[in-house]
Amino acid sequence: MKVILISDKHGGSRSIELGRWSRALVSLCCLGFPLGMIAIGYLAGQESAASAVRGAALDTIQEGLDKQSSSFDALQNAAELKLQALTINLAELQARMTRLDALGEHLTAMADLGDGEFDFSQPPAVGGPLAGEYNVDFSNIDLSSELKLFGARLDDREEQLGILGSLFQNRKLADDTWVSGLPVRKGWISSPYGTRTDPFTGRKSVHTGIDFAGKAGSDVLAVASGVVTWTGREAGYGNMVEISHGDGYVTRYAHNKENLVAAGDLVHKGDPIALIGSTGRATGSHVHYEVYKHGRPVDPSSYVRRTRR
Repeated sequence: MKVILISDKHGGSRSIELGRWSRALVSLCCLGFPLGMIAIGYLAGQESAASAVRGAALDTIQEGLDKQSSSFDALQNAAELKLQALTINLAELQARMTRLDALGEHLTAMADLGDGEFDFSQPPAVGGPLAGEYNVDFSNIDLSSELKLFGARLDDREEQLGILGSLFQNRKLADDTWVSGLPVRKGWISSPYGTRTDPFTGRKSVHTGIDFAGKAGSDVLAVASGVVTWTGREAGYGNMVEISHGDGYVTRYAHNKENLVAAGDLVHKGDPIALIGSTGRATGSHVHYEVYKHGRPVDPSSYVRRTRR
């Protein structure tokens, strides 16, 4: 192979004869360089594409992780809110249980039950053999449903205790309105019920009450709960208090030094309603005590000794 070189400066030319190896070298240079560049460009493009694919994959993975993180945060917030709601619900149930225990202790005291028979200050006694053959899957327990069932049981218990409390209150009210006992703290019977010699005329007369002699100014007591229907000064009785107790019973307390209640007042058994005196037709300090049943006077002595059936 011959290569001719032409010079512009001198206008001459020069030829060079290339051998086989020279031709191979020139061909390699002319063809290898472009091919190498092409190969390098291809490899660079492949690397860039791979980098782009890797970047896109990493972005997708990161996006998925972000979504999972958001979902986890949402689940955690929901779990915290549910836990707070369950905690509040449990606190309310505990408060209701405390009220039930207090009501139970109150009813126990009202019923005058023996110590230890109903002790609401201690947890209930429970027990039983170990049931090892039963396996409880706590993961399937719905706390919300369990709390609702517990609340329903508490509702039922409250209703039952409320009814029991009403019965006890009615019983206590009946006990309070039960006419019995003495109208004085200290005193003695100075004149019984029935026929007697009148201390002023000396003649036989009917005494419709019992006289309890006592210290002037000491308390006159209501023998039962009721409503004061009349107070004032009555001929022969002096200062008098009249109380209605229901079921047709009315009691009167006369010759008082001073009345301590007014008409319409609600009084309870044992309340002071007047002071012992000697007003009206009396020879000394005492309280004249009368009991009326359905408008008719009855012997108060049977009610003085009366006990609740």
